[in-house]
Amino acid sequence: MHEKERHRIILSAVQEKPVVTVTEMVELTESSEATIRRDIATLHVQKKLRRVRGGAESINPPQFVGLAGRPFSVNQTLNIAQKRAIALRAVELCEDGDPIIINGGTTTFQMVHPLATKRCQVFTNSFPIAEHLLKNSKNTIMLSGGVIYREQNIILSPFDNDVTRNFYAKRMFMGAQGLSHLGLMEADPLLIQAEQKLIDQADELVVLADSSKFRKRSSLILCRLERIATVITDNGIRDEERQMLEAEGIAVIIADKAAAERTSSVA
Repeated sequence: MHEKERHRIILSAVQEKPVVTVTEMVELTESSEATIRRDIATLHVQKKLRRVRGGAESINPPQFVGLAGRPFSVNQTLNIAQKRAIALRAVELCEDGDPIIINGGTTTFQMVHPLATKRCQVFTNSFPIAEHLLKNSKNTIMLSGGVIYREQNIILSPFDNDVTRNFYAKRMFMGAQGLSHLGLMEADPLLIQAEQKLIDQADELVVLADSSKFRKRSSLILCRLERIATVITDNGIRDEERQMLEAEGIAVIIADKAAAERTSSVA
């Protein structure tokens, strides 16, 4: 990752929460600890942030604390071909009239393009997913209520009595920060609280995860593997990772990147 992009991510992170640790920045930028410490020192000298023990803080701390995790705009550029292929296979599971939930994320966002030809009932907490489907498809769109988190482009509500409880879905499609034998992992408690409510409203949970997600970890578990019906991933998945999923009775679908690219070029 280029230095300018790392600096943008770091500055965005310190604006989203009071203090960001070196470890968190390493995870966000996928860079070494030494590189992050140099970046913090540079930005400190430039008076763009304040260096503190073990991390950095904003010179003008935020009044409204955001979510942990990498910004949507950055995630959108990572593993894009794999995400498109995975999303295409996900939409193949959808039929006209199906009530579905699509959780906010950069992999699930790629579902909007093949969904343009469908007529599903879509509930989402993603502002960009809702906006794109509204403008470019005949799907029925329902949005959750709550606060819009700009960096992740999602809408979250901490309340139990929101519209989420009134929508039933045949399937929920979602991504995650990490996937391991412990289950789906995420980085922020508020995100987990909101996503667990959505999961409860769906018969089946379909996880869209490129193969890099099997090598990532977080401190918080969203749900256990037994709740997952299907995982759609790419051919970078290792044999032991596939066996781990299948041992839990999870259907594994391998998305063909080349086939997705051919479909995209034809469209």
